[in-house]
Amino acid sequence: MRLAASLLLFALVALPVSVWSAPDQVHLSKGQTVYVPVYSNVFSGPRNLPYQLAATLSIRNTDMDSWLRITAIDYYDTSGKLLRRYQDKPLSLAPLASTYVHIEEKDVAGGFGANFIVKWQADRTMNAPIIETVMIGATSGQGISFVSPGQVIRPGTR
Repeated sequence: MRLAASLLLFALVALPVSVWSAPDQVHLSKGQTVYVPVYSNVFSGPRNLPYQLAATLSIRNTDMDSWLRITAIDYYDTSGKLLRRYQDKPLSLAPLASTYVHIEEKDVAGGFGANFIVKWQADRTMNAPIIETVMIGATSGQGISFVSPGQVIRPGTR
């Protein structure tokens, strides 16, 4: 119980206010490269024991009229080494459609500093998609879950 309370307090204090409130402007783009943090584990207790987590990358087309193309979903480990490419060819996502990639709880290859790099494109300027990871874990009746939003690191998709 103490772990859950500590992690909840951490999440409330560490996340920026913009995560908890609705954005006051619409972000329009024809494509972006997005960095998305993934926490394969978090550390707890005085001995910093790892608490393993499953992670789901979620990509949601928020535009009601336009399709987008996901051109890359790459998974990197803590040291920045490419572990897996999840996209062999562009994936078209219809208006308001979603897709995901799931990393199992037992998959610890990414480590604490794992991340996805997601690249997307569109034929016309549209609402930018929501790209985030959802982490969840449960052990001995204790559970934890939280969301990690993506961060645009390049406008366009060079």
